[in-house]
Amino acid sequence: MTTRDRQPIGRDYQLMVTALAEMTRRRDAELGIAEEAYQESAAQAAGELARAEGDALSADRWAGTAAAQVLEVDREAARLWEQLRRARGLRARNLGELPEPAPVDALPRVALPRHPSSGGAPPGRESPHTLLARAADRIDDTIRPAGRRALPRWALPLLPVVGALIAALAGLVASGLVTFGSSGVWGGAAIRAAGWLAFLVAPSAGVPVAALVAHRRLQARLDIGGIGLTLLGGMISATLMSLAFAATH
Repeated sequence: MTTRDRQPIGRDYQLMVTALAEMTRRRDAELGIAEEAYQESAAQAAGELARAEGDALSADRWAGTAAAQVLEVDREAARLWEQLRRARGLRARNLGELPEPAPVDALPRVALPRHPSSGGAPPGRESPHTLLARAADRIDDTIRPAGRRALPRWALPLLPVVGALIAALAGLVASGLVTFGSSGVWGGAAIRAAGWLAFLVAPSAGVPVAALVAHRRLQARLDIGGIGLTLLGGMISATLMSLAFAATH
């Protein structure tokens, strides 16, 4: 075989080697693209999995908080029901046992809040805590009406002041009557007697005023302690008014 006969074989071999190299390069490029797509898909799947785990953890926390609120509402409802059964004038057998909560299927379909601990209610509806607080106020009014409720503590220091002011006003009226009755007018003796009677009544003049304010404004009653504080202020004020009146006359 001559050199001329070997040339076609060498050319074919070179073409085959070149084609093999090109195929190898294409294969490496496709493998790189496939590897990059796989890495991106794996990263995306890992992100979705982490997001799903976070949502599941949030759902577990939401369910735990909601369950705690349900137990709290149930305990408060049971307490209010028992308190209502012990109220005077109501027959326990007419009330019966605490009603069972409404089934879930009977409740309206509403969107669940993102954070149940905030206590928010769906639009147009009131939260259970608001409804229970309103019911507690009504039961408290039924069990302890305004005529039997004691004064709040912050009102007690004001009672001597009220007694002193009303007594001072009554003392001024009494001194005016005595002075006017002593001016020689007709019926002066009766006017002076009314003035001295006003002096006697002045220390306790603040008691009915304080009782009226407590009943109308505070829906409470003026107990024996409140009456004593009001009388104390009235007596001090009336004594000072009497000494001042005696000094000027």
